[in-house]
Amino acid sequence: MTPTRRPEREAHQLAAGPPPRAGGTPLLAPPPDGLAEATFGGGCFWCTESDMQRIDGVDIAISGYTGGAEISPTYREVAGGATGHVEAVRVFHDPAQVTYEQLLAVYWRHIDPTDDQGQFADRGAHYRPVIYVHDEEQRRLATASRDAVAASGRFDRPIVVAIEDAGDFWIAEEEHQNFYLERPAHYERYRRGSGRTRFIERTWGR
Repeated sequence: MTPTRRPEREAHQLAAGPPPRAGGTPLLAPPPDGLAEATFGGGCFWCTESDMQRIDGVDIAISGYTGGAEISPTYREVAGGATGHVEAVRVFHDPAQVTYEQLLAVYWRHIDPTDDQGQFADRGAHYRPVIYVHDEEQRRLATASRDAVAASGRFDRPIVVAIEDAGDFWIAEEEHQNFYLERPAHYERYRRGSGRTRFIERTWGR
């Protein structure tokens, strides 16, 4: 698996070139032959991208923005909360190697599913946890997985992760792609400092 698949990312962008403003680039093409797609909002997309990209069978994980109305939103605009977008990650995976259910299992183990006001140190609606489903089968599986987490007794508060239809996805600026590889020390300090690592270890073990 090669995490830094920038040519593939570019191949999924509009053939007409970049958008007319310095914001996210639209990701409109379907996944390549043999691959399926999934979309997850799990707080800061640096972390969700890292968690998903490490899975065998994931071809590429792309950080971006979804769920809002603004065309080609920028990181600053999304962070300001006015666009309605959520930081999310679009995952292209080989279902023969890793199933959607397995992606869901990884997702649940790397978020706080009881917090819909953000994730860990990152607060605001643009950091809320959301599973964006691409078809009814994904909706069924996502709902079943959420019900299973709720019934597990692992959490003492309600599970509040939303399940919503996948819509337009805007690729985030290049500086946010593969952040855990491009700036590993910064990423590790951020992840630990945010409280995410401590929560995961306390909830699921090391």
